[in-house]
Amino acid sequence: MKILELFKRKSKVLSFELFPPKRDGDLEELFKTIEQLKKLNPDYVSITYGAGGSSRDTTYGIAVRLKETGLLPLMHFTCVGHSRAEIKKLLDQLKTTGIENLLALRGDPPKGQTSFVPAPDGFRYANELVQFIRGEGYDFCIGVAGYPEGHSEAVDKELDLINLKRKIDAGGQFVVTQLFFDNQDYFQFVDKLRKLNVLTPVQPGIWLLTDYGQLEKIGSLSGGKIPQGLKDLVEPIKEDREKVTLAGIEYATRQCEELLRRGAPGIHFYVMNKSRSVQAVVENLRAKGLDFNG
Repeated sequence: MKILELFKRKSKVLSFELFPPKRDGDLEELFKTIEQLKKLNPDYVSITYGAGGSSRDTTYGIAVRLKETGLLPLMHFTCVGHSRAEIKKLLDQLKTTGIENLLALRGDPPKGQTSFVPAPDGFRYANELVQFIRGEGYDFCIGVAGYPEGHSEAVDKELDLINLKRKIDAGGQFVVTQLFFDNQDYFQFVDKLRKLNVLTPVQPGIWLLTDYGQLEKIGSLSGGKIPQGLKDLVEPIKEDREKVTLAGIEYATRQCEELLRRGAPGIHFYVMNKSRSVQAVVENLRAKGLDFNG
């Protein structure tokens, strides 16, 4: 199944993002979480790389196993550390095992490096990777990343939008956004893309807050802003992790409800390999008449 077909068939696509465990022994724990997430009937599940492509083999193994368990995998695929020949070899491997969907990304620099340096005969930007995949005749369904608040390395938001359009023009078929906490950033982002004649689905990415300490870390890593309303909600209870978790569920529910009622084509949850909060949010949305199975 190609993910683009899901967006054509459904008004609300539900997906989760997981990351490969750092320790091999944690892989079975991850799949216990996946069994819990399966009960929510996600349309697809994405699996990330580590920084610098450090978990590529694990990512591939998890994607194959997700497929075997009856879930539709979206495998992150980056430019980091590979020549064109190596990328082609990896794409052939994915095609052989029946992986149909890729999220094409530039990727983060390897640990210890502060800036991205392309591999010899490799690619500097994600649009070049997308163009290569299409130029080589592969029929993967390709998703690309979008940044409602602008990429942290972008000179300005307008140029960042042009760069996203380049990825779509090269062959990207849907957009998954970076996390954000202010829905207006998403709505303005989509409006500007439509004015550039980018008509592909733009699925919003939502973070589920469980720890107050995450807020500053998230802001520094993603370059995103933390709205005052969210700060006011969690600041008084920041020492009580259970209360912060419940507040995070409340905030995410409100965020998702507005997004879906105003036409977002689904929600992509950054679940951090946990199931509790996303289960609660999905149940809350269903109680409000916003069922992803409809």
